[in-house]
Amino acid sequence: MHLATLGMKSVGIDLSAKQLDKARERWPGVDGMELHQADALMYLGDTFSIFDAVYSVFGAAWFTDPGLLLPVVHAHLKPGGVFAFSQRPPVEGCYGCQASYIPRGPEEDPAVVKRWDYEPDVWALILKEHGFVDVSASVLAPPPGSRRTGTEFVRGVQGG
Repeated sequence: MHLATLGMKSVGIDLSAKQLDKARERWPGVDGMELHQADALMYLGDTFSIFDAVYSVFGAAWFTDPGLLLPVVHAHLKPGGVFAFSQRPPVEGCYGCQASYIPRGPEEDPAVVKRWDYEPDVWALILKEHGFVDVSASVLAPPPGSRRTGTEFVRGVQGG
């Protein structure tokens, strides 16, 4: 949404109403900012918009099967457009689709959350297989302090 403060049109998509409320609080009254409560894959499947860039911050790229998401993102980027995402790096030895149970209310079954965890070199290959070029993938070191887990950052360019 920071891009909207610079005069660019920015579209934010999140399943969480709380996350969207945080964006509205952080950037009140910013022209050019659109926020949608939706599943990113469904939103992209329903829009005809073509984007200069798509960036997933600990979001859709982590929680959506890349075989489903990457073709849709590629189709909605202009030639030369950038797809980038950040997420936690995988736990050593735990690669591919991982699932977790998230507790809900005492009378409800837990929610199942899937995420896709790959090492940087594997993410690079997956993006290349889906038509992205100039791909880079690495793990950024954590900030100074007590945290020991960095951030995996992956980037690719729509290759036409």
